[in-house]
Amino acid sequence: MPNAGLTVRDLIDQCAGLLDSSGVYFGHGSDNAFDEAAELIFFAASLRHEDAPGIYSRVLTKAERARAVELVRERIAKRIPAAYLTRRMWFCGREFYVDQRVLVPRSPLAELIEAQFAPWIDASHVKRALDIGAGSGCIAIATALAFDEVVVDATDVSTDALAVTRINIDRYGLADRVRAIQSDVFSGLGDARYDLIVSNPPYVSADEVAELPEEYRHEPQLGLLAGEDGLSIVRRILRDAERHLEPHGILIVEVGDTEAAVANAYPCVPFTWLEFERGGGGVFLLTAEQLSERRGELS
Repeated sequence: MPNAGLTVRDLIDQCAGLLDSSGVYFGHGSDNAFDEAAELIFFAASLRHEDAPGIYSRVLTKAERARAVELVRERIAKRIPAAYLTRRMWFCGREFYVDQRVLVPRSPLAELIEAQFAPWIDASHVKRALDIGAGSGCIAIATALAFDEVVVDATDVSTDALAVTRINIDRYGLADRVRAIQSDVFSGLGDARYDLIVSNPPYVSADEVAELPEEYRHEPQLGLLAGEDGLSIVRRILRDAERHLEPHGILIVEVGDTEAAVANAYPCVPFTWLEFERGGGGVFLLTAEQLSERRGELS
């Protein structure tokens, strides 16, 4: 148990040691024990990450220490991702509400959004966008905030997930430009067309889900599992995307570790696999023209 007089940095170091020795898995917003301990302690003490490292020397109160230690112990004992304990996660530099109804945001797509998807599309051509599998709504909302006037449809098959999407839409005052729509891929969209379709869909196979660390058991399996080979949702997106894209439009889909499986399943499709300065991968891009040219291979 930490003692009186401990500073923020002291407690971060102690809790990071506990996290490291406990064998918890870091894969939901942080990749190391120090950052995860810092988030739990900053949350418990109502501190701002923007004030680090200057705040590290602040002495914590007894109540703050107790709250922080309780969170760390729960993180270890139950293997709950930190974001579900704090009910928050950052994406594109903005804070979003999250809980166990949605996956914890952790996509390299943030880098594309911040760049307004340049050089892949002219920002002035983006008037309507679609986010398939919106979850928390972070991709849809960040896209709306990256463009001045774009209207974004944030879709998800899960009504529970869409409830969280709406919390974040309201938080950012975007109800006039971001719509939360229940849709199983394109099923609820009618004949709507978009300049940009982006998706971080389920792409984990049944065997892979069974082997994931315990932390992933707390996430909605609907947001992870995509059939026996992990491609069931991606196939549907590829099959029908052209029908919902404007002629100048682009499709961007994150498929993570199933990149090789996607490439092998569609050997003649000219995927552009994107690279990211901040790390991450498994994201492909196709233009409406490419989808049209390869329609027979995607159906």
